[in-house]
Amino acid sequence: MRFYNKQHNYYCGIDLHADAMYLCALDATGETVLHKNIPTKPKSFLRLIKPYREELVVGCECMFTWYWLADLCAEEKIDFVLGHALYMRAIHGGKAKNDKIDSYKIAVLLRGGSFPLSYVYPKEMRATRDLLRRRNHLARKRAELYSHIQNTATQYNLPPLGRIAKPSERGDLLQKFDDPVVRMMVEVDLRTIEHYEKLLEALERKLEKIANAHDPVSLALLKSIPGVGRILGLVMLYEIENIARFPRQQDFASYCRLVKPLKESNGKSYGHSGKKIGNAHLRWAFGEAVVLMLKGNKPVQELKQRLASKHGKGKALAIMSHRLGRAVYYMLKNQVPFDQERFLRKGV
Repeated sequence: MRFYNKQHNYYCGIDLHADAMYLCALDATGETVLHKNIPTKPKSFLRLIKPYREELVVGCECMFTWYWLADLCAEEKIDFVLGHALYMRAIHGGKAKNDKIDSYKIAVLLRGGSFPLSYVYPKEMRATRDLLRRRNHLARKRAELYSHIQNTATQYNLPPLGRIAKPSERGDLLQKFDDPVVRMMVEVDLRTIEHYEKLLEALERKLEKIANAHDPVSLALLKSIPGVGRILGLVMLYEIENIARFPRQQDFASYCRLVKPLKESNGKSYGHSGKKIGNAHLRWAFGEAVVLMLKGNKPVQELKQRLASKHGKGKALAIMSHRLGRAVYYMLKNQVPFDQERFLRKGV
């Protein structure tokens, strides 16, 4: 966890909502110089903070409404910091809770050096990252439709339908269902799948074109990993954004949810915690990459067998995901392609 500890003349905490924002500004001595609720309009915000803009820092909690405020502060050359939502529990405690109290607590955390930082993703790549996440959401919806068709066949004790994810193997699929209503239900699923396929194909081409304009070198390096294709490469590229923001590979592995933090007190261990703190998209990407790397790759399969015999299959895959995360960190940091021999080496 990192905290913001830079010194300023004024500290502005904002409890931000979609239609309103409660501002609280403290001076260097801790005195409240501003405490007001205003609509979420840039002009209203700039007008209110105008007397305190000299050496001002603005902070808010990382909720879905922070994009416009971060961009506005960047344009106006105002220091902006984003608070980690899970770590900012100090603003949720206490006997009473409202927007006025929360904004004051955020300002106090800023001034006291206890404001937990979250990463302010750059505007230039942020929209593409969000579009890619939307693409992955639609792909999961398409997978749900595949499962629904397979489950429907199981309900009526029909023979296996085969690989219906391939359009070429769906020829007589509808004829396998005798009941006309059931057939109609499967037809609805198939038509929706076909719509998703056209949409996703065009979207993926566009995303790859945008990525090649943003960072073609890093994308090519990520694709050098066996099993990492267009989608996994794009997910890793846009979720990492800039490897330099991670001082150590341990920080990167923690952000990717590839490690299990220990809970200890007075020399006693209480298991693990914080497994949901980090980037779920990168955790998925590294897990998928390891599974795909195993296909037709005998040296990697042998490594997995050795690890599975010692730790079990599930933990073996987790260890390999962690190894791959470390490999990606140094690949992007040193701008070198994937080295499988180094990946397979014990202790790497």
